[in-house]
Amino acid sequence: MTKIKACALDRQGLLGQEQRNGKQTARILLAVIRLTNGTLGLVAPTLLAGRVDPEHDPSPAVVYAFRLFGIRTVLLGIDLLVLRGEPLEKALRRAVVIHSCDTVTAALLGVRGKVPARAALATTLISAVNTLLAISAAEAVESEK
Repeated sequence: MTKIKACALDRQGLLGQEQRNGKQTARILLAVIRLTNGTLGLVAPTLLAGRVDPEHDPSPAVVYAFRLFGIRTVLLGIDLLVLRGEPLEKALRRAVVIHSCDTVTAALLGVRGKVPARAALATTLISAVNTLLAISAAEAVESEK
């Protein structure tokens, strides 16, 4: 794009809109991940449990826990899509804490041998990506002030 075209676009606010959309990518990705995982927790808890511990059938308590966190995860995902301003900033600050705790928990389960190493690695990496998305989304919202 030539400088002349870029200046013309910028005067119309189009480049600013593209930059704002790019800054929202992490928030939207995290919302989609939350909605997907939460929905799976609600409708297919045994599938998720089987990925964490494929060697054992999940107990009723595990199925309950996946459903319990499933609905909460869906609601948290919806928040990331509909909230704006201070409520969104608060939700994103909490997202960093939530996903950081998930990452540490997944890693500790693996280190302590409570779940198979492959499952621990996968859940730790997924949680770490979610943490990075939450940090990126929080920083993007903060930079728009």
